[in-house]
Amino acid sequence: MQYAIKLVEAGGTFVATCRDLPAFNSVGDSVEDALRESVDAIALVLQSYMDDRQPIPVATDKKRGEHWVALPALDVAKVGLYQAMQAKGVRKADLGRMLGMHAPQVDRLLDLTHKSKLEQVESALLQLGYRVNVSVEPIRVRHAA
Repeated sequence: MQYAIKLVEAGGTFVATCRDLPAFNSVGDSVEDALRESVDAIALVLQSYMDDRQPIPVATDKKRGEHWVALPALDVAKVGLYQAMQAKGVRKADLGRMLGMHAPQVDRLLDLTHKSKLEQVESALLQLGYRVNVSVEPIRVRHAA
């Protein structure tokens, strides 16, 4: 899961915005710093969608001059769990019963700031008829001249 981020230099800092996530904004002292900070900012925005029980915005194609920012695998799995629950009409309480978990444990599975074990999220997804698919891809790095 990745979103296209636009960076604009303003007074020695780089301001990041995202067309697909209107509430998103981030800054950094360099391009690399702004992109690194954008990972956490995207997670915070997605968490707000999840907390408000809203659909997760679909990422559109990157436009010229934008940068891809990818979420960590655990965050992708947690967002996927949320989306699977939405698709199946499963509430947190329902998932808790399916997994034999108490409400706070289920809340942590859907909390992007909590470092759950990926296996726990995978188990929850399996209960809903979904699975995690991880891929490893090379990163294309553009070096400054």
